[in-house]
Amino acid sequence: MSAVITRKGEFVQDPPLVQKLLTDVRAGWLFLPFRIWLGWQWVSSGSGKIVEPKWVETGEALKAFWVSAVKIPATGRPAISFDWYRMFLQMLLDTQSYTWFAKLVAYGEVLIGIALIIGAFTGIAAFFSGFMNWNFMMAGSASTNPMLFAIAVFLILAWKVSGYIGADFFLLRFIGTPWRGVPSSMPPLEPNPVK
Repeated sequence: MSAVITRKGEFVQDPPLVQKLLTDVRAGWLFLPFRIWLGWQWVSSGSGKIVEPKWVETGEALKAFWVSAVKIPATGRPAISFDWYRMFLQMLLDTQSYTWFAKLVAYGEVLIGIALIIGAFTGIAAFFSGFMNWNFMMAGSASTNPMLFAIAVFLILAWKVSGYIGADFFLLRFIGTPWRGVPSSMPPLEPNPVK
């Protein structure tokens, strides 16, 4: 294991407040309202899309968004600032990927929202939340995306505790993580016996 060590031979540690926010299970209560609010934003946005045929049948709604985003106006600034992203969206338009991609967006928003609300795999759900917000911002749609992105990053950083008041309380205990953890010297938490 490598770590950053000062010239005095001390390990560089995170500030105590950061350690508390990102690793103390009591901080789960702090993340709970942010997690539920962000999840609700995704559920409400996605539920409107999954009942709209232009999203889940033809993909015309996403096509219209992409066409508007890639358009370069005669004067002023285009919606997309980076040419590589404009070319990426144009490639998706040329291959008619909106027919299947719109379904992915609509159902993905609902699934991300549900996972965040119940606190299941919160770090993963927050990552996909932030990734979708990043793509919306790259396509020139600011709206509420910067705020949603910032909250998603906050939840990603605190992945161990942000879903602790939720399904992750059980999921992290029973499933664990794909990487190896350090064995704990503490016994696992047991439910209190009924007296």
